[in-house]
Parts: sequence; C-alpha cells; structure tokens
Amino acid sequence: MPGGASRFSEQIAVVAGATGAIGGQVARRLGSEGASLVLMGRDRARLGAIAGELEGVAGVVRTVAGDLAEAAVIDAAEAESASLGDGVDLLVHAAGAFRAGSFETAPSADLDHQFAVNARAPYLLTRRLLPGLRRRGGLVVFVNSTAGLVAGAGSAAYAASKHALRALADGLRAEVNADGVRVLSVYPGRTRSRMQQEVCRGLGQQYDAERFLDPADVASAIVDTAALPPSAEVYDLRLRPAAKPRL
Repeated sequence: MPGGASRFSEQIAVVAGATGAIGGQVARRLGSEGASLVLMGRDRARLGAIAGELEGVAGVVRTVAGDLAEAAVIDAAEAESASLGDGVDLLVHAAGAFRAGSFETAPSADLDHQFAVNARAPYLLTRRLLPGLRRRGGLVVFVNSTAGLVAGAGSAAYAASKHALRALADGLRAEVNADGVRVLSVYPGRTRSRMQQEVCRGLGQQYDAERFLDPADVASAIVDTAALPPSAEVYDLRLRPAAKPRL
C-alpha cells in the first residue's frame, strides 16, 4: 500500500459504519496495513465478508452487528475494543442515515432518527472510548458531509444533524487537543454509494456515478491523514468530485 504496508500494524481501530461505502473502504485500507479492527455495522453478512477479506492480513478483527443508535451495540463495541488492548488509536465514524423531506411536511420521527444516528450515536460512542483514546494519543474521525457546511431544500433535518456533528467535533477538539487526542472532520462531496442513491431518489435527482467521488479515494484521504505523525493535526478535510458539469 502507499506509504508502507504496515503503518498501522501496532494500532487498534474502531470503524462505525463499516458496511457502508466509505466505512468499508476505510476498514479494508486499515486492515491491509496491519491494524487490528472492531468493525461496526447493521449488516452482519457484510461485516463477515469484510472480516473474511482481511483474514491473514489485518491484525485481529472483531465485528459488532447492530444499529449504532442502540446502547447494547455501543456496549459491545467497547467490550470488543478492550479485548484487543488498553485503548483505541483510531475511531472512525462513517455511519449515517438520510431521509428526504420538506421542512414543513416531513415526519418529526425522521428528524429524530437522523439525529440519533448522525449525531447522538457518534457522541455516545466517542464518550465511551475517550479514556482509551487518551491513553493511546488517538485520532477521532467524523465522516460528515457537505450538508454539514451548507443546508439545502428537501434535506433540512439531515443537514441539521450533520451541522450538529460538526459542532460535536469542534467542541471535542477544543477539550481533548491538550491531551494529545486529535479530531478530524471529513466533508466529502457526493460519493458513489447506496446511501447516495437514496439521497438522489429522495431529492428527485439523477444518480450519476461517473460524476461522484470514488469511496476508495475518500478512504485513502482519511487513512493517509491518520498516518500523519502526532505532531501534525488536520482539522477539516474537504473532498469534491473532480468531474464537473460544463458551464
């Protein structure tokens, strides 16, 4: 792999949303470079498949299947990470939920669900793993969205949850930077994924994969940033598709 095949061989990483497009690629990159992993996701079969791909390449790989919004799933992630060592070097929040709807008519349950998955769950999981992150001088990565920077029509609730995630990351950074814990927010533009297909359907837009980011490229940016020495910290990482419509 670029930069060396074993940059993470002594490290423990927890990847939430490991069955998604970006999270899955992050897990594969970290595992291929020797990391021990706790992979979290709702799809048990997909988790097993990724773990199988990394057998004999990664360190130890544990999986936690379930909805990240459930307390039992966070409990299990904490237990699995503790079984691998005395802390966590890297925590990647790549899970997400999207439900389209107008500000005026969208069910309030959609707002609650998106906040539960996109903001509350990362908040609670980070709190639980923070002592171990401090011990290892770790890095917390929040995979956000351009919606965490600018809100648009038809996705006010989603954008609000992503703005909340941005605030959580900034507040966390202000509190733990002096302890040697780094915090990175990643703002990818439209990325090829099942979730992006849902976004396009919900907003009545065309899913044009050729004009979207490759999730492997987003994962490479995250992993390469995570490999920086502790003397350097990247706060925000913004990626956009290079292919643009002609003006």
